[in-house]
Amino acid sequence: MKPIAVWGRFFALAFALVLPFGGTSHAQQGETQQQRAQSQPGNNAPVWRDVRSGKEEYTSIKGRETGVLVQMYGETWRQLRNAWITPIGGWLIALVAAVIGAFHWWKGAVKLHSSPTGRLIERFTALERYTHWVMGISFAILGITGLVILIGKYVLLPVIGYTLFAWLTQMSKHLHNFVGPLFVISLLVFIVIFIRDNLPKAYDFGWFASAGGMFGGKHVASGRFNAGEKVWFWIGVVALSLSVGASGLILNFPNFDQVRAVMIEANVVHAVSACAVTALSLGHIYMGTIGVDGAYESMRHGYVDEAWAKEHHEYWYNDVKSGKVRAGTAMGQPDAPQGQH
Repeated sequence: MKPIAVWGRFFALAFALVLPFGGTSHAQQGETQQQRAQSQPGNNAPVWRDVRSGKEEYTSIKGRETGVLVQMYGETWRQLRNAWITPIGGWLIALVAAVIGAFHWWKGAVKLHSSPTGRLIERFTALERYTHWVMGISFAILGITGLVILIGKYVLLPVIGYTLFAWLTQMSKHLHNFVGPLFVISLLVFIVIFIRDNLPKAYDFGWFASAGGMFGGKHVASGRFNAGEKVWFWIGVVALSLSVGASGLILNFPNFDQVRAVMIEANVVHAVSACAVTALSLGHIYMGTIGVDGAYESMRHGYVDEAWAKEHHEYWYNDVKSGKVRAGTAMGQPDAPQGQH
């Protein structure tokens, strides 16, 4: 007997055990399959039509979707992920990184125009800084490991080979899964802490009109956070990061018995939101490190010089000096404040 005929009979008999046809009994269904295997050896088209239909069939293991042998929605997801999300997301992140690099080469960092006064204002409390760093570091871990999982086989695999890439991907998967819940918790705390200072104000429109003085060099007053930082907060932190976090929890805990369609849709939302927030975060990271002198020190040490506060956040500086907003003060340098009270 030809191998094709043997395998055809094998699959026909196997599917006869799990796939009923219409209202026939299990025994009648098996007999029908056996007859078809003899009269039409190798013709498993009726079986595969039932498989591809996605309808519930008989199984001895009870549970949601346990009677669905193949989820055809998964093929749609695979094509969407591989043909659209992965290349567009990867190139978007690369393009944003290139634009930031070109901008820094052209303009350089934003320098402080006046000399430091030696008088310091507490810009961020210890709780605010710790929350920010927990969220920021966990975000960085998730971003790097997520990129390894999403585009690593196109970028890293040809360079480092299968053995090292397999080890790196496995490690990335475990880090991604375990760091994810920590990111979500810190994200919620971060939003609660900073939401009040990120509410829109009328003067934010002036900041947008002059692009924050980035190109013309004109001084633009702002509150504790400027309009650009507020956009990052509401779009990057609240909208996109919450979407990433919620969809990630759905994927991270399949034991809550989500159906496969929900897992697929959550994966699409997770990948799209993650690529978008990663691209946006590059701008935030740039401005908070090498893009603006003194910005990194303010989040690391908590203090800024009065000259820095007045030049970058004048409305907030005025509120602190008038007593409308309470903030600690000190003398010296931001990394070594003295005389704190």
